Amino acid sequence: MAVCARLCGVGQSRRCRRRQRHDQHGSDSEMDMDEEEGERIAATAARVAGSPQSLVDLPPELLVEIFSSLPGTVLPNLALVCKKFRQILSTETIWRRRCTEEFGMRDDLRKMEVMGVSSRELYVKLLHPYRHILGLWQPDIGPYGGLLNVVVDGLFIIGWMYLPPHDPRVEDPMRRRPLFRIHMWESKKATVECMYGHKGPHKGDIQTVKKDEFSTKCNQTDHHRMPGGRQEEFRTWLEEEWGRTLEDIFHEHMQELILMKFIYTSQYDNCLTYRRIYLPPCLPSDLLQPGLFKGTYGSHGLEIIMLSFHGSRAKATKLTGDPNVPAGQLTLDIDLSRPVQLPDLEHQRSIEELSRLVMGVHEEVQRGSQDPAAASAEAEECSTGAEGSENTPADEAEEAGAGATSSRTEPQPFVLPLGVMARNEVYPRTCKMCFYGTGLIAGHGFTSPERTPGLFVLFDDDRFGFIWLELKSFSLYSRLTDQLEHAQAPNMERFEAMLRNMQSWTS
Repeated sequence: MAVCARLCGVGQSRRCRRRQRHDQHGSDSEMDMDEEEGERIAATAARVAGSPQSLVDLPPELLVEIFSSLPGTVLPNLALVCKKFRQILSTETIWRRRCTEEFGMRDDLRKMEVMGVSSRELYVKLLHPYRHILGLWQPDIGPYGGLLNVVVDGLFIIGWMYLPPHDPRVEDPMRRRPLFRIHMWESKKATVECMYGHKGPHKGDIQTVKKDEFSTKCNQTDHHRMPGGRQEEFRTWLEEEWGRTLEDIFHEHMQELILMKFIYTSQYDNCLTYRRIYLPPCLPSDLLQPGLFKGTYGSHGLEIIMLSFHGSRAKATKLTGDPNVPAGQLTLDIDLSRPVQLPDLEHQRSIEELSRLVMGVHEEVQRGSQDPAAASAEAEECSTGAEGSENTPADEAEEAGAGATSSRTEPQPFVLPLGVMARNEVYPRTCKMCFYGTGLIAGHGFTSPERTPGLFVLFDDDRFGFIWLELKSFSLYSRLTDQLEHAQAPNMERFEAMLRNMQSWTS
């Protein structure tokens, strides 16, 4: 790029300024910047094409090397400069390199060429037109949400829907199912196919609604139907979604929730709208690596959450949800400035002892939110309190938390209090740190939502838990280890804006 810039008379400092603007505005502006730069390079090249010792006078092999280093989005503009450029830009080497560097295609290109599809056709007709849908997306399926990753997969662009493992096996790997694919197998143009149902690929369509949003449509929804009608469709869906039959589920409320989800989600017939989401940025100060986790949510089964860090707070946002607390909502809000030291194992078994510790911190937080000045004065008085004064539960948590922070890698014994329900009886018996936090609960239809106090328990780098005091239940979370492509947030500002938008979608 630098060679081409010098040959075209473009100063390096201007390129640097462009890179700075690119870093500020994020990756979504990259394509627009490339197209603008392509027009500028083409215009500059056109001005110098008739001058002696210009870009046009260079040997073809050097021009091939120069053009191969440019983003594919700018090459069509260069083809407009002159006949020589247009002829050189038909060289497969240029387009093969662009497919490899921009989309990671290597061995698959040879297969396409054997089928009679050139790297240039692949780039121009498939990879470039659909580049905007690559990445991580959340489908608009009411309260249930979801997680879709669109990637270049071999000779296809495939939209993979990620599904949690069967309840309650939270530490099992994720499952995934293809919802659509795009390819150039049968013709010299891109073909969109719906993969939903059990009758194989069939005709579909994809539309880009607006920036960071696209929609899918199935044109043959009869492929989703089964010979046995809705009953067979439900039994098949239940086996895939829950790994069991309805007769195996004895809890009547859970049966109602499962049937409700099937009726609600199946009505879309894979005609969905998707909104772009990002993985959270990682900072050296973070308690653990942020990312996606699978968590247990009682009768609702396993759900996917996104853990992110914001200064002294950790936030867990739902990517999949339920009729009570829908996708997009902040399920956990953890105050990392308020650690809680657990008592010995005997006292950990007492829910009253745990409640005393957590509620002591909660009451202090409530007083602070009502009167920040008084809370500050109270904290100062506590720090210089009289000798022999009795500590409050909040004081005990704060004092012990300082020690926990300094030795956060040293595990301590952990056991759930008696009377606390857990979907998964196999949970870690040691933890690294504990913090005060709140969890979001609500009635059916997200009615009367409220934040209720609880205890965040960090087990290790890939697992944490939350004890919901009011519900007397325990959620265990395990890290999602799948490699999700094109998913990193450009910067923290864009990520936080995305979180606000997610909450507004389902509020």
